[in-house]
Amino acid sequence: MSRLGDRRPIVVGVDPDPAHRMALAWAADEAARRRLPLRPVHVEGVPTKGYGKREIPPSWEEWNEALHQAGKQVLEEAVKFVAAKHPQLEVDALLAEGDPVWVLREQSRDATTVVLGSRHLSRAQDVFGSASVAIPVMAHAHCPVVVVPEPKHVTQEPAYYVVGVDGSEHSAAAVDVAFEEAALRGAELRALFVWEAGPLRIFDEYGPQQESRRLLSEIVAGRRARYPEVDLHHELVVGHPVQVLADASAHALGLVVGTRGRGGFTGMLLGSVSQGVLHHAHCPVIAVPSAPA
Repeated sequence: MSRLGDRRPIVVGVDPDPAHRMALAWAADEAARRRLPLRPVHVEGVPTKGYGKREIPPSWEEWNEALHQAGKQVLEEAVKFVAAKHPQLEVDALLAEGDPVWVLREQSRDATTVVLGSRHLSRAQDVFGSASVAIPVMAHAHCPVVVVPEPKHVTQEPAYYVVGVDGSEHSAAAVDVAFEEAALRGAELRALFVWEAGPLRIFDEYGPQQESRRLLSEIVAGRRARYPEVDLHHELVVGHPVQVLADASAHALGLVVGTRGRGGFTGMLLGSVSQGVLHHAHCPVIAVPSAPA
């Protein structure tokens, strides 16, 4: 996700509830692994846990100051949490004002990646405040966006990543990131081309499936030479993209997808399929734009 020598930070949206720290922990570990600075971001005005129990200040100025102080406290606790995990990590916390979507999009311009959290309790569960934040950030960010579930999932040995492939420019960028992450973690990589057959099984499916296999082989070939240390497994899988990728992610370190695609991945991370992946994946979802900065 970052070029050699690049010092762009890992940006992480800080959940105001200190009980939910998986995204912050993931981002801190990633920053330490890549030797990059970490930038915890909290948007001033996002209510903090327990704030509703306090007496509402009588004036607008006092209300603004109360929100500012609450936001500062959220970030101070986040910085302490990171320092306990990685004492040597460079941390540059940001207390921002405005709309969370706009703030995170702007932060993505100079970031290696943006990390958000998801509690995964239900379809209505918030993702850094709301799903209405995560989806537009993922769709328009200038760098990869990672959504980390709460609570922590169980990984499997040997460790592996999953990447969705469809032959498009967007999935090619996702494959680049998937190889880089797998190499960084010493993990295997499973590249899946999901072929969604029509409602009627007809006899000419062999041709499209062979074409899908050809595209899959082509898209991983160059990356395989660039990352010879990565143990790669690639296959064509027939089924619905959400179900196939969710099943494959059960014990993965991460599921990597492009922000757009074609065929079975059309609308990935922008519509119903995207929301299905976010709600059903069992591991962090890494959404990659077609040309990561």
